[in-house]
Amino acid sequence: MGRATDRFRLDGRVALVTGASRGIGEAIARAFADAGAKVVLSSRKQEDLERVAAGIKASGGDAYACAAHAGKAEDLRALVAKAVEQYGRIDVLVNNAGTNPVFGPIISVDERAWDKIFEVNLRGFFFLSKEVAQVMSDKGGGTIINMASVAGIKPGVGLGAYSISKAGVIMLTRVLAQEWTGLNIRVNALAPGVIKTKFAEALYSSPELEEEILRGISIKRLGEPDDIVGAALFLASDASAYVTGQTLVVDGGGVMH
Repeated sequence: MGRATDRFRLDGRVALVTGASRGIGEAIARAFADAGAKVVLSSRKQEDLERVAAGIKASGGDAYACAAHAGKAEDLRALVAKAVEQYGRIDVLVNNAGTNPVFGPIISVDERAWDKIFEVNLRGFFFLSKEVAQVMSDKGGGTIINMASVAGIKPGVGLGAYSISKAGVIMLTRVLAQEWTGLNIRVNALAPGVIKTKFAEALYSSPELEEEILRGISIKRLGEPDDIVGAALFLASDASAYVTGQTLVVDGGGVMH
């Protein structure tokens, strides 16, 4: 029997991470590479991905950059094909790419913005998971991590459509976990609180907004991308071998307020 910490290793595995060019996705990709995984990095811009891949390689890791639009099924099919061509398998998928083009009351959300949010945040998660599941099942199984949000549990002010899409991610996680157990595929979700990334910048862009957020967080600080890394590594690795269909909240204690 090996050491307990060995169960968190990802040696010999291939991980595909979307939204990997910055923020939470980049932090997770770097951590997975440090844990021994070969990492496929995806987002819309190849140049940004190459920067992250270069950093991983400079640290002794193995990374492959492949641009794809997370909301377009044809891009996702091509992404999976290229990942398999590069590494031969996919053992871990992190559906992390997300968007939220609007901030304000849900009554003001137009059809175009609604469709964009659901195209990337929910539709893309499903279709990429579906493509990857076929690869995983052929290779004996794997694990999928969907990036939800505390906004999918507790409605976020000004984040109506985004909150609904993330609630959908939580249910998608449960459905896939239930249906794919027979394929030896575990499916879980992470629900971060407010993390200091460019994506969430509008939520803490002024001292007043940040102070308001902090009043609702038990640990009196905003999260950093590295705060999500440990939970992601747990769900990706054998350390969570008996966990599926769950949503792990990482929010500094905010959702319990």
